Amino acid sequence: MSGAVGIDRRRFFQLAGGGVIVFVASGMSRAFAQDAKRLYPEDFNAYLVIEKSGRVTVFSGKIEMGQGVMTSLAQMIAEELGVALGSVDMVLGDTDRCPIDMGTFGSLTTRVFGPALRAAAAQARVTLLELAGEKLGVPLTRLSVNDGIVTVKEHPSQRISYGEIAKGARIARVVDHKAVLSPAAQFRVMGKSPHRLDALEKVTGRSRYAADIRIPDMLYARILRAPTHGAVRTSLDSTDAETVPGIKFVTQGDLVAVLHKDPEVAGKALLKLKAVWKDAAANLDPESIHAYLAANAAPMTDLANTGNVAEARADADHVYEATYKKGYVAHAAIEPHAAVAEIVDGKARIWASTQTPFPTRDQIAKAIGFDPQNVRVITPFLGGGFGGKSASAQAIEAARLAQITGKPVQVAWTRSEEFFFDTFDPASVAKVSATLGPNGNISSFDYSIYGAGERGAALCYDIPNLRIRSTGGPSHGPVSGAPSLHAFAVGPWRGPGANMNVFAIESQIDVMAAAARQDPLAFRMRHLTDPRMRRVLQAASEVFRWKPAVGPSRRGFGIACNIDAGTYVATMAEVKVDALSGGVQVIRVVCAQDMGVVVNPDGARMQIEGGVTMGLGYTLSEELRFRGGDILDRNFDTYDIPRFSWIPRIECVFIKNDELAPQGGGEPPITTTGAVIANAVFDATGARMSQLPMTAARVKAAIALLSAGK
Repeated sequence: MSGAVGIDRRRFFQLAGGGVIVFVASGMSRAFAQDAKRLYPEDFNAYLVIEKSGRVTVFSGKIEMGQGVMTSLAQMIAEELGVALGSVDMVLGDTDRCPIDMGTFGSLTTRVFGPALRAAAAQARVTLLELAGEKLGVPLTRLSVNDGIVTVKEHPSQRISYGEIAKGARIARVVDHKAVLSPAAQFRVMGKSPHRLDALEKVTGRSRYAADIRIPDMLYARILRAPTHGAVRTSLDSTDAETVPGIKFVTQGDLVAVLHKDPEVAGKALLKLKAVWKDAAANLDPESIHAYLAANAAPMTDLANTGNVAEARADADHVYEATYKKGYVAHAAIEPHAAVAEIVDGKARIWASTQTPFPTRDQIAKAIGFDPQNVRVITPFLGGGFGGKSASAQAIEAARLAQITGKPVQVAWTRSEEFFFDTFDPASVAKVSATLGPNGNISSFDYSIYGAGERGAALCYDIPNLRIRSTGGPSHGPVSGAPSLHAFAVGPWRGPGANMNVFAIESQIDVMAAAARQDPLAFRMRHLTDPRMRRVLQAASEVFRWKPAVGPSRRGFGIACNIDAGTYVATMAEVKVDALSGGVQVIRVVCAQDMGVVVNPDGARMQIEGGVTMGLGYTLSEELRFRGGDILDRNFDTYDIPRFSWIPRIECVFIKNDELAPQGGGEPPITTTGAVIANAVFDATGARMSQLPMTAARVKAAIALLSAGK
């Protein structure tokens, strides 16, 4: 990353022309790298320009992939600047027009980038008020602003617009992070739910995604793929493919492709390539992977170690041990990876469906031997990302082919390629050993996680003897320190690792509550002193109308909580289980969140509903079938994602906490879904589910074992 560059202030000032320009300093990069200032001396997260027309344009390296940040960020700008939301334009994810940014992921945009952006707008407001005061001949304290109009408080007829102030001006300011932000009680734009800025384009079909880009003389590429990960090509015969009229055949190292101006012709030509492959050994499958992970993982790292777990274990009358498992999960976004690339006069321009435009630009530059300043990545709308579009191999493929052919090239993965080349949520294993003290409270909790990483592994409960250990985690490739653990790439998947960790931890908390013969909610409250978590749990229980009972109560009620992305979340669910088939129907979900200031309530509600719905997938059905490096699921005919008929009644509860800056909203609600449904299944049947997904077959088998007394 040391070679990465972004547009600097001087260049941006030249492009912007007149107007008032505010630079947002590098708070975001500091969250990711201690030496950001050394690497990026011109590092700014956004440029804010007030034009002579009065319109406000925000330039940010962030991208819009359906989560609604285009609107919520614009609301923050409008609020602090004192303008109407409709006067704000957002330019996102264009590496030639926006400042450098590491990517859009981790529910970081609102909680880390948002405060800096608000500070920029607040600073811009002060700057504009100072300029207005000079023109109107009054001190700043006598001025107010509304919808971009500055007026003298006691003489409203004395006024001047932002556009008039900016007209002819060339003024730049750098945010010093000391700007005074508007208090929540005075919000006019934040805290409301306006129509999304991208809504009209999307509902009318005018929105463009990477695969919609068309350039004159563009070629469509189909690429020869290995039948399995790790397979080695031993021979290739392209004779028949090259006879197809108009076809271009490319072979360069690992890249073999056929290109044509008609995508269907390119697809038919691909089928004419005759390749012979030597497959890698197929020694792992969904059943053997978990034992393999635990046996071959890198050494454990302590995340927490307080008290004396071994001593507490030795003193306990009974030790409650469990092993929890989860398989690989695909992102299965509605939009497969796509990119269009063209190279003109020594400069490359790429439209790519990517969450990481700047890292993607640098990878492309390296692949084609260009200086990063001669590579431009433009990010259209994304049809879902969920972490899966952090890696952007399709953009590199398109750029390489454009360089080789001298023509614009589109690479759009088929659904089969999408499943094959996805960076999967890694399979993982958790081992827990816990004990109860004489008072019925948990006396020790020993937790080890393999493959999921540390996110979500921290307990919010007060336990005197606690040890948490981790090895491996989501990454763009094999698990660190153990390159042979995975036969294919793994990577972040909405709430990376937290879904597994919360499933294991909250399931075990439920195990301990049942062992102590205590109500699951009361048991959690006994172990909680954190006032925020107690408040969130209490709010969820009131809306859910929770009635205390020792599990399994046969009601099918479950509970789970977590802290993620700065947000406190508590979820309660009601399920029905068909004991004969093992089918689980989720009837109702209540999800309460303390996420600080809620910028856009409808947007936050959509994130909860989307998180819970997507969570039903990894909880009940989604598990990638594979044999060694062979991906057996290549489409939705065998890979089950949630259906409309599965969706329960979802009730969202927001805890008012306007003293706290906005926190993450896109990932926290999904992290508790697996645990809350598993606990509800236990309450309904008495069968404890220890493996995700909880397919009907697994639930049926667990009920049968329980009936057999095993």
